[in-house]
Amino acid sequence: MATKAKSAKKIGKTKPKAAKKVVTASSKGKKVVAKKAAPAKVSSKFQPTKLKLLRPVPSDIDIAQAGKLKPILQIARELGIRENELELYGPYKAKIKLEILDRLKGKPNGIYVDVTAITPTPLGEGKTTTTVGLSQALGAHLGKKVVTAIRQPSQGPTFGIKGGAAGGGYSQIIPMEDFNLHLTGDIHAITAAHNLVSAALDARVMHEKMQDDEKLFNALCPLDKKGNRKFSPAMIRRLKKLGINKNNPNDLTPEERSKFARLDIDEKTITWRRVIDINDRFLREIEVGRGKDEAGHEHMSGYDITVASEIMAVLALTTGIEDMRERFGRMVVATNKNGEAVTAEDLGVAGAVTVLMKDAIKPNLMQTLEGTPATVHAGPFANIAHGQSSIIADKIALKLVGKDGFVLTESGFGADIGMEKFFNIKCRYSGLIPQVVVLVATIRALKMHGGGPKVVAGKPLAPEYTDENLELLRAGLPNLERHIQNALKFGVNVVVAVNSFATDTKAEVELVREAALKMGAMDAVVSTHWADGGAGAKKLAEAVVKAAKTPSKFKFLYALDTTNIKEKIETIAREIYRADGVDYTPEAEEQIARYTRLGFDKLPICMAKTHLSFTTDATKKGAPTGFRVTIREIRASAGAGFLYPILGDMRTMPGLPTRPVFYDVDLDLKTGKVVGLF
Repeated sequence: MATKAKSAKKIGKTKPKAAKKVVTASSKGKKVVAKKAAPAKVSSKFQPTKLKLLRPVPSDIDIAQAGKLKPILQIARELGIRENELELYGPYKAKIKLEILDRLKGKPNGIYVDVTAITPTPLGEGKTTTTVGLSQALGAHLGKKVVTAIRQPSQGPTFGIKGGAAGGGYSQIIPMEDFNLHLTGDIHAITAAHNLVSAALDARVMHEKMQDDEKLFNALCPLDKKGNRKFSPAMIRRLKKLGINKNNPNDLTPEERSKFARLDIDEKTITWRRVIDINDRFLREIEVGRGKDEAGHEHMSGYDITVASEIMAVLALTTGIEDMRERFGRMVVATNKNGEAVTAEDLGVAGAVTVLMKDAIKPNLMQTLEGTPATVHAGPFANIAHGQSSIIADKIALKLVGKDGFVLTESGFGADIGMEKFFNIKCRYSGLIPQVVVLVATIRALKMHGGGPKVVAGKPLAPEYTDENLELLRAGLPNLERHIQNALKFGVNVVVAVNSFATDTKAEVELVREAALKMGAMDAVVSTHWADGGAGAKKLAEAVVKAAKTPSKFKFLYALDTTNIKEKIETIAREIYRADGVDYTPEAEEQIARYTRLGFDKLPICMAKTHLSFTTDATKKGAPTGFRVTIREIRASAGAGFLYPILGDMRTMPGLPTRPVFYDVDLDLKTGKVVGLF
């Protein structure tokens, strides 16, 4: 007990309590009165972690490793999470059990804020850094209850070109190494679950080719030692879908046995590929089935990056374990030769997928450098998926902060993809209403959009970006204006955050600030959170608080039930990208017809498009007009609940550059610390 009291004392203030007398027996038979220490009570009052700002600003990983970590139990107590509602993963991270929603269901929601950005450079514009800095400002400097709700980063960019995604400078999530590498294994669980479906699909196609209906049925429902057969729970679900209301395999007619056992997959319609959470360009297109036991079953397949998996999208959009199980069952892998959807439920694998994902559904709890709480959950990219952290994490956070608190959730990449998908997909399924959009802009990105030299990751910036150049900056402002206009179309208040770098001049940031106000932003604030932590984002936080008090009228961009697939696609292309029109390949036309026939035409649209331009051409900067977009193909993520058009040459598996970030990553063998992560 003394050890527990000591550890509790480190976590917060303890209140002395009278010791309890305990009567024991000595070896001589005499009664001895001993004092049993009372459990220490820990303060639940928020205690910010003070930053020690250094100049020049050290590397992100040096700052993170020097940061003072509060025990995750303290983070939980300060937020209002009970210890029995956590699953600890060491002293500084934990998973939050979903049962917490039952306890909090009567509490009002907090204020919901989405952080997005203008069209970025390949370097990124500090969207996560701004999200974290703003959160630190709200919690550690304005005294607001706040949660930062962000995605778990993929190992693709971590080891590829971008580096870590925990934020930067003095606005980070810590422990940084845990955040960027493995965390609690959620992405690994998705990889395993997705590839289990891939294995089940290919094996089923092969076995159906090699066996007649009777052999298939006997293999699926074998006789036990007593001569009896039984259906698995997954089989009962398939029978129900087929309209066969029987629970005993022996009761099935020969026709019903055939209908039940043979999926009769049309191999040309298979859309389910494989995934891995590494940028491995040589797996984009592969031939499988080359082993001697699979001879005659060779076929083409390929890999996407794990964060593009439909299982990742389901994790981000589900509202609970039962809902997740149903969504996994609805995932479409192909159609049969009659044109009917073949699902993971039909393969009998949806239950096993749910088991692999039963822990991943619980959001991860972490903290910022200034000790404010953060939920880290799900990690879909916004250019090839819907790009949002999970609905579950946001719902828990909104209840925990209460009606006057704030939940900051971040949408991936630029507002034309991340923000649009946040509103039209995530908000539809969550029922949550955002009050404010924070639009992050940088001087360097606006100069690029004004015609500045090409920005390449890993290479020094051209002088145009580091020297004052008002003319170039002014020429790039239309990109900012278009993003502001797009956000206003959804009826949400907009605050522009100018993420300031050391090379920005006062004249440049003032030009952007004044322009943003004229363009319709409620406020535009220069923020120095990267160098100054939450203190550098205090004015931004005050602007967000003010904007949240101003009435807004949120609305969706398109209706689901009264528009068809093409109308939804063309509304996004016209209203958000400003395209003149949309062209469809013959393959896309066939897929639209198929998905309409299957009843998927009422689903929202998740456009897979480059994040580097409003167009499908990454080299077209600024706010281009007079262009068309081409839909190359469309995939159905029926379990997640959206259709997934792929625009132009967009790839679902990134590649590694000549000089990846992993060159710098290593382990200090003397200290055991990770070095060079970013």
